[in-house]
Amino acid sequence: MPAWICLTCGVQYPDTGQPPGGCAICLDERQYVGWDGQRWTTMPEIAGDHTVVVREEEEDLYGVGVEPAFAIGQRALLVCTRHGNVLWDCVSLLDDEARSRITELGGIDAICISHPHFYAANVEFADAFDARIFIPRADQQWIQRPSPRVELFDDEAEPVPGLALARIGGHFDGAAVLHWPAGAQGRGALLTGDTITVAQDRDWVSFMWSYPNHIPLDEATVLDIARRAGRFAFDRVYGGWWGRVVVHDGAAAVRRSADRYVARLRGQRPGTGR
Repeated sequence: MPAWICLTCGVQYPDTGQPPGGCAICLDERQYVGWDGQRWTTMPEIAGDHTVVVREEEEDLYGVGVEPAFAIGQRALLVCTRHGNVLWDCVSLLDDEARSRITELGGIDAICISHPHFYAANVEFADAFDARIFIPRADQQWIQRPSPRVELFDDEAEPVPGLALARIGGHFDGAAVLHWPAGAQGRGALLTGDTITVAQDRDWVSFMWSYPNHIPLDEATVLDIARRAGRFAFDRVYGGWWGRVVVHDGAAAVRRSADRYVARLRGQRPGTGR
């Protein structure tokens, strides 16, 4: 029986003879059902006209994406350390070439996901590499393909020694980031998906309840996200798509972006106090 994948969000569901009646992820107000209605596919069907690319982002960090873009179009990140490798976020396809390349890089010891929109085929990847899956307890209800590999955590977890997985909330109650202290040549990197999304100019970030439906977050939540992220030292922010990276001064970008966001919520011009 196929493990059905939602064509709009790319999240994989359990193996069943018939596809589910609807995708719970897309029925939530933060996402949407495709204009053509609920449609399903499978990994073999995706593999018919898509491939997985594994591309170096910096030393010990590799992007894992699907081309042409599928569903939401995110790319995952593979963080390689001497204590084990962590896949940050996930995609909906794992083909033979990508499996071989990831194996060459040391495989996957743990999978950590920023939020439910990027769950994709995480169980498929975990089964292929005998990996643990870390999901915040606050988002347990959004797990669509249960697995004994899933380990729930509350506010922080250490998927492998030296990496910190932290719940920051906002986009989802369990929205999380991964702190990689060795990233950016030792200046630190924060991997955020779109729980903290990198803006198009790549000097700023932003925060939303729903990106496709343009629903903002409230002031207290935005400030709490910035506070929680501020516990970590990082110079670089890796968002959820190819090229969406704050290359320098990432920690300051998060702080000033939160201030700008809150100023607009208050009806003020950022930096003027009015």
